Amino acid sequence: MGTVRARINLTNAIDDELVNRGLLAPRLLRVIEAEGLVDTGAVSLVIPVEMASELGLRIIGQRKAQYANGSEEVIGFTGPVIIECLGRKTVDEALVVGNDVLIGQVILEKLDLLVDCRKQQLIANPQSPDYPLAMIK
Repeated sequence: MGTVRARINLTNAIDDELVNRGLLAPRLLRVIEAEGLVDTGAVSLVIPVEMASELGLRIIGQRKAQYANGSEEVIGFTGPVIIECLGRKTVDEALVVGNDVLIGQVILEKLDLLVDCRKQQLIANPQSPDYPLAMIK
């Protein structure tokens, strides 16, 4: 499979809630548009420390991360961030490390997006083209 990249918008979810409640001016809402590498080997959303800072995301805890080469490192994870891709939104945390935005499996599952290997792009699940499908069993 080749490299797949996708445009995503990241929004500070706390800012968004404050704007919705009328407690923060909309012009102060922190949003970043970025290109992310779709990494089906990664579990979570990963963002660089500079991006977390620009979004005003607070590090709320630590996690052990394991890299493809087997090495491990303790890294921070953020409070809530809104992730929007292909018109679909979800809220999750972000791991803060590295220089690139990585879109991992959890985000792909929550947004119900699939990798089209032939066209090397993300697509909405054809079985649920209008809304992400959430499996509840």
